Amino acid sequence: MTQLSAWLARLPGNADITQPLIAVGIALLLYAIAHSAARLLAPRVKDRLPALSELVSTHVRPMLRHAISVPLFATALALWPADSIAHLILGAALAFAVALFALHLLQALSFPRWAITPLALLLFVMVISGSSGGIAPVGSMLDDVALTLGKRRISLLDILSVAATLVALLAGIRLANRLIRRSIQKAPDLDPTQKLLGQKLAGITVVIAAFFIGIDILGIDLTAFTVFSGALGLAVGFGLQKTVGNLIAGIILLMDRSIKPGDVIAVGDSFGWVSKIGVRAVSIITRDGKKHLIPNEILMTQEVENWSYSDRNIRVRIPVGISNDSDIALAQQLMLDAAKESPRALKHPEPKVWLTALGQYRLEHEIRVWISDPENGVGGVTSDVLMRVLDKFKAHGIIMPYPRQVIELRQPQQRHDSAMNDPGEPGRSQS
Repeated sequence: MTQLSAWLARLPGNADITQPLIAVGIALLLYAIAHSAARLLAPRVKDRLPALSELVSTHVRPMLRHAISVPLFATALALWPADSIAHLILGAALAFAVALFALHLLQALSFPRWAITPLALLLFVMVISGSSGGIAPVGSMLDDVALTLGKRRISLLDILSVAATLVALLAGIRLANRLIRRSIQKAPDLDPTQKLLGQKLAGITVVIAAFFIGIDILGIDLTAFTVFSGALGLAVGFGLQKTVGNLIAGIILLMDRSIKPGDVIAVGDSFGWVSKIGVRAVSIITRDGKKHLIPNEILMTQEVENWSYSDRNIRVRIPVGISNDSDIALAQQLMLDAAKESPRALKHPEPKVWLTALGQYRLEHEIRVWISDPENGVGGVTSDVLMRVLDKFKAHGIIMPYPRQVIELRQPQQRHDSAMNDPGEPGRSQS
């Protein structure tokens, strides 16, 4: 550093102008080097660390660029003489690189912008203050702005420290959850239900670990929570009873594997396939494209029809009626042919046609076909089979019945009275 100071002192011109210009040039040169290095390393990072590259997607290159520029700026800052404008310029470049790296990292983790911007500004101020030797005065100034609540003193520095710790822990939780989720998802020996259960348990473990890490970082004494333990337990018992019940019910559903993602279930008026088993509710997508959220506790306490619990094959019943005067054998063969020709109907088990009832004006039949894709609904296969049956009936003269009623008209019997008597006095005679 002494040699650099001597060399800077020998430069011609005004040092207050030349040295800041040199510092700006060095910062631009180092940033260009980091930019080129990130451009070369980004494809290799994506190939070597596919899980990490998938997590941050389009932010790989800018994160590498700023991650590389940080040590370069730090080295230049350490070698440059302190207490100068040029030193402040290099410190600002370092703070800018740190803030942008945090900004891209939090954006990749889907943090809201209202939480990202203040943290990036806080990092910028802290780094530039530390590089210029002013972090202690800034900390003292923030600590002087305080509020006293009883025996507890809460300063602005404490609030900023807690906020920064919370954001950092949330970022770590999201990053850890995504890495764990992708690792479990790629495990070849686990079925979808076991993978989902592992992800849920790992997420709970990460949150608990982050809680205790945050308590240790902030220096909070756990004995302080004993005062609130009774009130907290009462609040959980009353206010969060349903939430905790749904959480436990969701874990039980994943453990006993009675309902799995991809199953086709019917709960009350909701029918569809299970797309997700969450912490609070199960997401069901109906054939109308609507998403129904069914609380986990309802699936544990109410009757649920799982169409694909042990076997994805289900049987569809399609009622058909023919006229009493029709050729029954021909009609049944046509219905059977129509069911076999339907593309969704399985060959094994093969379709069946049964005469189920003798109606007032028609013969009730039932076509029974098996399908293996209940998530696509039963309306499509029913419509397809009925359309084929209708075409075959028209081609072979099978009559489709319609309600008929026979009305018989009778002539009323006329009474001929021989005498013109008063109806009220039948035995009276004229004199």
